[in-house]
Amino acid sequence: MRRTTLALAFMAGTMLTAHAAAETPLTPEDMFKVRHVGSVTMSPDGSHVAYTLSRMPDILNGEDNGSSSSEVLIATAAGQSRIYLSADVGAYSLGWKDETTLTYLASDDGKTALFTLDITGGAPQKLFSFDESIRSYDLADDGKVIFFSARDASDPKDKQLEKMGFDANIIDEDYSFTRLYRYDATAGETTSFDLEGQVSSFDASADGDRVVVALAPTPLVGDDIINRTYHIIDGDDGDVQSVIDTKGKIGKAEFSPDGRRIAFLAGVDRQDPIAHTLAVANARNGEFTFLTKDLADQVDFAWADNGSLHLLTHRGTGSEYARMSLSGQSSGDTVHEGYVARSISAAGGSYAIAADAPDRPRALYVSQGGDLSKWTRHNDWLADKTLGNQEVVTWTARDGIEIEGLLITPKGRKPSRGWPMITVVHGGPEAHYSNGWVTGYSTPGHFGAASGYAVFYPNYRGSTGRGVDFAKLDHLDPPAAEFNDIVDGIEALAEAGTINKDKVGITGGSYGGYASAWGATALSEHFAAAVVFVALTDLISFSGTTDIPEEMSDSHFQMYPEGNWQTYLEQSPVYHAANSKTPTLILHGEADPRVHPSQSLELFRYLKRVGQAPVRLVTYPGEGHGNRRAAAQYDYSLRLMRWMDTFLKGDGEEMPGHELDKVRALAK
Repeated sequence: MRRTTLALAFMAGTMLTAHAAAETPLTPEDMFKVRHVGSVTMSPDGSHVAYTLSRMPDILNGEDNGSSSSEVLIATAAGQSRIYLSADVGAYSLGWKDETTLTYLASDDGKTALFTLDITGGAPQKLFSFDESIRSYDLADDGKVIFFSARDASDPKDKQLEKMGFDANIIDEDYSFTRLYRYDATAGETTSFDLEGQVSSFDASADGDRVVVALAPTPLVGDDIINRTYHIIDGDDGDVQSVIDTKGKIGKAEFSPDGRRIAFLAGVDRQDPIAHTLAVANARNGEFTFLTKDLADQVDFAWADNGSLHLLTHRGTGSEYARMSLSGQSSGDTVHEGYVARSISAAGGSYAIAADAPDRPRALYVSQGGDLSKWTRHNDWLADKTLGNQEVVTWTARDGIEIEGLLITPKGRKPSRGWPMITVVHGGPEAHYSNGWVTGYSTPGHFGAASGYAVFYPNYRGSTGRGVDFAKLDHLDPPAAEFNDIVDGIEALAEAGTINKDKVGITGGSYGGYASAWGATALSEHFAAAVVFVALTDLISFSGTTDIPEEMSDSHFQMYPEGNWQTYLEQSPVYHAANSKTPTLILHGEADPRVHPSQSLELFRYLKRVGQAPVRLVTYPGEGHGNRRAAAQYDYSLRLMRWMDTFLKGDGEEMPGHELDKVRALAK
């Protein structure tokens, strides 16, 4: 017998109650007011925390269209932070040269250079520049040595031949490598390390004697994702001393303070979809041990001292902190109540994290030897906005697996038949929704609830946050069981009387777009509307056009299309197009290298020819795998909500007009 029981986990700090002050609904327009704490970097003595604060340009009030920008602030205590570098500087990759000198990368005459800023006073100073843009850096030997990476100079095309029309590109061969360099500030000399492969990331020991470098065979993004290996090299001449022989994906790596060990994140094998297990390697020979193989997902770490690390773990929809010894013993275990930690930086016995809550975007939290306290408040305007009730929900899938997710419901009385609902499916699938701030331009969250919708965020099998075994549950059989989990969650919510089963929409991007396209076709009877974004729709043609074919096959599908054509065909939404009776809005960036725009065109043509439900295709010039610019994000939000309003609230007899009234009014 199929079980569809639903449990609501009312976790501490996640139920949002009405404010005494007058409230107004949250809208897509409010997304331009949101500020997010980004990278967090603690000074060597633990007294200052530098962080970036990002926002989108406010095109509603006359700012130029563009992507997110960040200013740099430094905090010294709760409620005490100020801007040191404006967004116009474009500073990123923050670090510290010493207790009072901030380092960062920024543009300098069209190329990226390394700058310093004395936080006690004075103007920014250029510390170092190179013939090409500096892509990343690390200081060693008290700043006397700078390790940095830069891309090879591209071979310019022959202008005369271009003028004659000979301007062909050679696919997967016409690229330049990123190299590692060493700059000796004392001698003023730069050394190039002759390493075989693409340098994607690196970390130097404090004395500069060794560098751990992530090398990929080529600069292709597919190799960078799945075929990188850590090499330990001599910090003087770049000779490879040893290799950390991992089999799967790798993540962040960092030397211990004494340089004897290297902590890093990695997948446990080639089939592990994400680098979410903490390991420690001997810096001399590269031999390593996984410390947390049986735990949930480690998302970040920082060395506390030579024998232990600060560790952040995502478990389910929440996060935890622990102090981890090199033997794998933990202490000081703390479950974060009311917020979810995303990253950590540590120094001087203190540590800082970036974290967000169900009712607040990402902020800065700091521990200076005691409990964490919230140091920044950049979104107090939200106190006057109506936010939904956000909670963790769990249900039992048809095969007995427990699945969980988030549900945001509107304030006020539930309709007699339940709320209409928008189901928002995450991409990856190596990702998950945490019980923090989940409202954005493509994830309607609280502004969806303000419009009268329940908004459902399922963490279907194959999601992260629940360890290696759960992340592998979708292998060999996508999208059958994993997307059935979503339907089982919807049925559980309907049986509980929370939602109106006949008024359910689905949306998502990338792999979440795949789920949405699958919902609109193979599972059409369950969805009254679908908004499909940068989606996989034909697995055969997807495999021949994506920039990550090896990663998708090895880490997810566990099979290649050649020899498995029928499986790839039947697991494609276009194969089930004749089944679709779901009104479907399809959106895609025209410059998407991950999921080629032809994937959306294929689905559109099939659904249009079948002609059993309204369908529309919208493309965004210049946008890639997700919309980065403010106008495209706003356009997307408006189209998403209007489509859902038309087919979940309205009579749905015809599609809405292709123009947007709010955009037309903005132009006037």
